[in-house]
Amino acid sequence: MFTRKVFVSFDLRNDRKLLRLIKEQTELGYSTFMVESWSLSKAASLNWEEETRARISRTDRVLVMVGKNTYQNPRVLREVQIALDLGVQVIQMIGYRGMECKPVPNAGRLYWWDWDILKVLMM
Repeated sequence: MFTRKVFVSFDLRNDRKLLRLIKEQTELGYSTFMVESWSLSKAASLNWEEETRARISRTDRVLVMVGKNTYQNPRVLREVQIALDLGVQVIQMIGYRGMECKPVPNAGRLYWWDWDILKVLMM
């Protein structure tokens, strides 16, 4: 049973597959969380920031799926700041096994990908 609603933040240009992978794993039936809403493309909406703020405000956690360039993606940086402003906990995890990645500033500790650790962090 799901206990947490999670907003997934990621680098749309380079790491779109990470959203698909995390959603697939949460749908297997043993997840402690569900993907409630996720990143929007700025181009998709004139009210991107307002819509993002509304989505994050309806979630319990923001999960930043980190790839090689995520740490410098302006949209991800803004999503993290919105979460912090709203008091929503931010967790960041490297989305690729064995890839060295820089942490996203202000997003807390950077964890290596591990499904069991992620499930605990989402409790």
